[in-house]
Amino acid sequence: MKDNWTYVITPKRKWLDIDLKELWRYRDLLYMYVKRDFVVQYKQTILGPLWFFISPIFTIIMFVFVFENLAGLSTDDVPGPLFYMSGIMLWNYFADTFNGCSNIFTENAGIFGKIYFPRLIVPFSKVIFNLFKFGIQLLLFLVLYFWFWGHGANLSVNLTLLLFPVLILMIGMHGMTWGLVISSITYKYHDLNVVIGFILGLFMYATPVVYPIDGIPEKYARWIELNPLSSIFQAFKYGAMGCGSIDWWGLLYSFVFLLIVSVGSVLLFNRVERNFMDTV
Repeated sequence: MKDNWTYVITPKRKWLDIDLKELWRYRDLLYMYVKRDFVVQYKQTILGPLWFFISPIFTIIMFVFVFENLAGLSTDDVPGPLFYMSGIMLWNYFADTFNGCSNIFTENAGIFGKIYFPRLIVPFSKVIFNLFKFGIQLLLFLVLYFWFWGHGANLSVNLTLLLFPVLILMIGMHGMTWGLVISSITYKYHDLNVVIGFILGLFMYATPVVYPIDGIPEKYARWIELNPLSSIFQAFKYGAMGCGSIDWWGLLYSFVFLLIVSVGSVLLFNRVERNFMDTV
């Protein structure tokens, strides 16, 4: 009689082997990882998830004082707090997802060495967990938006805003795939994470978070446009507030860049997963 096996354990996996059915089968584990991140981060805090609001508010105050009042950077006739909030919430989603995925192996070495489950569950949980944080900050953005709109601010919504779900998905996937590449490279040498953190801080200023691309000299704008995140930030600000312009070629470039990095990150992740327990 032929045996009907529930699970089949195979000794070898291909580098580009992603079993989507297996990821769906472990969706309960994905939910548990997302829940764990909430509990670990906010269980022993006084204000809890209110920090999702408090942190960007203090950042907005600092940006308005430094970049608008002292440096005099343009905000394309959009109120400074609203302009900076639009960039901050997008950047926070990318940076939080990137940081969460850039140390997957070192943070989960204990559980990876004890039990089998699809390892990609962990980075996907970071994308979902940070998406909740982004949603809370989006509420703050909407409050600011309608307050300034009600006070006569020059804001205009256009059809580009319909791309909003795609733009957010692209930002989350950029953060995850870039983080997986870094995690696969730095799992042997933990001090490289310090360098990555420093570079990430500088990278924010190579992304149109606190300034519009149209407001900087052309010789610098060309370099900023090489950043695959720039067109995403630009498209959201254009669609939600009517400031700046949308770069369709830039969005295509960002999408192609994402596809290439996604393939590369999966190759590296699957390769490192085979024997990283011998190193960590």
